[in-house]
Amino acid sequence: MLRLNDCELVIYRGDNIEILDNIDKNFRLVYMDPPFNTGKKQTKKAIKITSVADNDGDRVGFKGKRYKSKIISNIGYDDKFDNLSDFLYPRIAKVYEKLTSDGSVFLHLDYREVHNVKVLVMDKIFGSNCFINEIIWSYDYGAKSKTKWSSKHDNILWYAKDSKNYVFNYNEIDRVPYMAPGLVSKEKAAIGKIITDVWWNTIVCGKEKTGYPTQKPRAILDRIVKVHSMPGDCLLDPFAGSGTFGESAMVYGRNCVLIDSLQDAIKSMEDRLDIWQPKIYK
Repeated sequence: MLRLNDCELVIYRGDNIEILDNIDKNFRLVYMDPPFNTGKKQTKKAIKITSVADNDGDRVGFKGKRYKSKIISNIGYDDKFDNLSDFLYPRIAKVYEKLTSDGSVFLHLDYREVHNVKVLVMDKIFGSNCFINEIIWSYDYGAKSKTKWSSKHDNILWYAKDSKNYVFNYNEIDRVPYMAPGLVSKEKAAIGKIITDVWWNTIVCGKEKTGYPTQKPRAILDRIVKVHSMPGDCLLDPFAGSGTFGESAMVYGRNCVLIDSLQDAIKSMEDRLDIWQPKIYK
């Protein structure tokens, strides 16, 4: 059993259920972004483009200028499960054991599995009375369907271990502009309105990109960290991916344990979170 008196930032590579079995620590906030069971391989290529003076380039740009592309990384994993609920159940049960009495879990999924997992996993482990919110993250990027309403949102389920005792820092909630500022006082319009359970935010873009597939934007994770934990708390992400949740935790003065089974994820986190000198076990 590994005791974490001050977990700061710790990164583990391995099966999250086995690692959690060997950590003697409780967590006040857990964020989980497991595979979505899309039925396909999730990939992200990083390509370096250089200009060339002859016809050897494999790309043509403005005014016929030629460029040569080189793949410098190709990260991916298979996102296909016969039964995602069966995969998640023992892991979420273990997470439940590791929650503090006032702890919360945020489970990030999409329309494919969220309803099954809510009923077959979360309600059974936590009890349906401990379901607090379903947050809809709506974004605006990507291909649009011509045969149905385009699916441009993710679902984030919030469960508390105790439905009457959990962290909710109301004053830390972001404010956004009123859609109809003329309907409220000038004072209210100036400070904006408290956001609700629908969060409008674009996908990861610009300098925030790490090249990791399924990376989530910092703005979404910052919001969860600020509102649902306190400085000095220990947080957990057992499907850590590129480490976005860990970065949010560090920026806002929390401690965090990150777990992932993929070497590509560990490398991404090492590079991204190096400034906080994480303890890495792989």
